Amino acid sequence: MPATRLMPTEIGDDLIELTRSICEKSLRPVVDDVEARAEHEEVFPREVFRTLGRAGLLSLPYPEELGGGAQPYEVYLQVVEEIASAWAAVGVGVSVHSLTAYAVHTFGSPEQQEALLPDMLSGEQLGAYALSEPLAGSDIAAMTTRAVPDGEDWLIRGRKAWISHAGHADYYTTFARTSDDGGRGVSCFVVPGDAPGLSFAAPEKKMGLHGDTVREVIFEDVPVTGDRQVGELGRGVPMALAGLDAGRLGIAAVATGLAQAALDVAARYAGEREQFGRTIASNQGLAFLLADMQAAVMSARATYLQAARLRDAGRPFGTEAAAAKLVATDAAMQVTTDAIQVLGGAGFTEDFPVARYFREAKVTQIFEGTNQIQRLVISRNLLPSL
Repeated sequence: MPATRLMPTEIGDDLIELTRSICEKSLRPVVDDVEARAEHEEVFPREVFRTLGRAGLLSLPYPEELGGGAQPYEVYLQVVEEIASAWAAVGVGVSVHSLTAYAVHTFGSPEQQEALLPDMLSGEQLGAYALSEPLAGSDIAAMTTRAVPDGEDWLIRGRKAWISHAGHADYYTTFARTSDDGGRGVSCFVVPGDAPGLSFAAPEKKMGLHGDTVREVIFEDVPVTGDRQVGELGRGVPMALAGLDAGRLGIAAVATGLAQAALDVAARYAGEREQFGRTIASNQGLAFLLADMQAAVMSARATYLQAARLRDAGRPFGTEAAAAKLVATDAAMQVTTDAIQVLGGAGFTEDFPVARYFREAKVTQIFEGTNQIQRLVISRNLLPSL
């Protein structure tokens, strides 16, 4: 059943209704087929993103004058949750795309914002976030991809790993080393998707989120003009970390939507499946399990919304974002596990989507910072002497 929402504005209510309509017409009818095919061949739902973009749902938290929707993060995240409840891979893609515009919007010069953001937020373009590397995941300061000066421009060489939309994106928000000064030697660039020297490895064979194409991005002396170097030179690590606070909320919303979808399937099945002359939902042990699942979903939603409201108020929210990502993704893992248990043997088959939800939930505990990293962030803010 649809989540109960208390939106801050009438526009927020309208956006939720619009999102639900698009999910029913354009996402749910094709998700099972695309996810099944994408497990064995490269299938990317680009047209789905165009549909969302033309509806204005890819740029909600950014200024209207630059092509965004000028919506609070509280509204944007609930839209992401609704999308993820229909198709988690697309929900992840919406969150990633929003993150790709963050550096230009927050740290770019007025000239860069005017030149780059309208295209990024047009709804027709899709971005990728090129931060992680094969040997530099959580330790982003250990990255080796390097940008070297070429007159007033740059040449980028190296490899990025685990990049969503790789090979399908129109631009790559890329972090590369510009000096050997450790965490103070990384800078940010916006690389066009058709830049010469840019290539891609084969898509990763993943256990879930098959509609989210993920692979290595290979930079072989990729030219980038000087006006696409964003923010202060050497300040890429704090830029990336600031962006990840917002990105973690996106993943928390995706995880909550995924958990809601699993709960909905489990509750519907329990109300229809009969054993010993009555529905299995009439068994108190199973009814209590469903109640715990509902409480977990509601707790996850409340946690990410609290962090979003702090962000909207201009207050620090890093600890709350880490907690939201931790709580929501652990909840998604537990709820999808329990959904399989409610369905019994049927839950272990591909006849119902809960097996897919279970596989998809696992990675939410890993990307945008593993949940162990979230615990580190929370504990360091709680105990600053550590």
